[in-house]
Amino acid sequence: MAVSFIKQLEAVSSRSSCVNILLWSVFCFGILKSTTLLLRFLACFFDLFVLPPVDYKKYGAKNGNYCVVTGASDGIGKEYAAQMAKRGFNLVLISRTLSKLETIKREFTEKYHIKVEILAIDVSEDSAENYQQIKELCEKLPISVLINNVGQSHSIPVPFLETEEKEMRDIITINNTATLMITQIISPIIDKTVNGSSKKLRGLILTMGSFGGLIPTPLLATYSGSKAFLQSWSNALAGELSEKNIDVQLVVSYLVTSAMSKIRRSSALVPTEKAFVASTLKNVGRRCGAQERYATITPFWSHAIYEFLIDESFGVYSKIVNSINYSFHKSIRIRALKKAAREAKKN
Repeated sequence: MAVSFIKQLEAVSSRSSCVNILLWSVFCFGILKSTTLLLRFLACFFDLFVLPPVDYKKYGAKNGNYCVVTGASDGIGKEYAAQMAKRGFNLVLISRTLSKLETIKREFTEKYHIKVEILAIDVSEDSAENYQQIKELCEKLPISVLINNVGQSHSIPVPFLETEEKEMRDIITINNTATLMITQIISPIIDKTVNGSSKKLRGLILTMGSFGGLIPTPLLATYSGSKAFLQSWSNALAGELSEKNIDVQLVVSYLVTSAMSKIRRSSALVPTEKAFVASTLKNVGRRCGAQERYATITPFWSHAIYEFLIDESFGVYSKIVNSINYSFHKSIRIRALKKAAREAKKN
């Protein structure tokens, strides 16, 4: 009896030890997760609200260097050009409409006392002639910054199976093919400029991403896929060009008041083009809300917090986020179709 009782005590003691080990493991894991969450939050907070603006002298500002901006005649692209001109960069502006580019050239040369080169091409054509024109214009200029801003989305949210072929091909060509080709042309020029300079300079390549690429977006499937592609490509390029002293970042944005979003009124979650670009250029090199993504920045404060909350709760690839996204864009599609029907009835 005594031996049996002792064995029972030993068994209970052994189970108790296992439970204690399990509880301590869970506790330590919880502490680790809580600590890393706190550190990511603090990093996000410091990036957004505490750290000083980036000094663009390291990228060649006020040194005669050029910044290339694609999609530069309107909206966010024009705002990038204006704010880079204000920082002391000469400009190469590439867009589709010559008259708009000529107006911007006159305005910026008078206002900012800089040099402005312009090139009017339609990148949706994906022609060798277009890329040759870009190369001939840029190859003799001291370029240290490239801003890949040109992009296209769907006219309204649309099921993939109903997407028109031209719209689908234009999105892929503009968002992906043209961006890659232009970057392949400009990157060696940036390399030559920054590494051949007597001053210690760095190059910079910014590419516009989107929450549509961050989060798989039903009813914008082609656009969403094109922007997700840019995420992986930009991250990979950052690894390749870091040894050449060229910084590469994907810029993730949620909604901004622009022609593409068709939103005119700004709010806490929908900044103006000016406010969005200012936050981007202020925080280049930091991650802000994109804490777990290399060479990626979500620069505007409300967008950064929104991404942080999604990442730390359900996750960007979760079914619930996908379903919410689908419902949101379905409602936009319904409203857009009703509006089109009313306008057709009037006509």
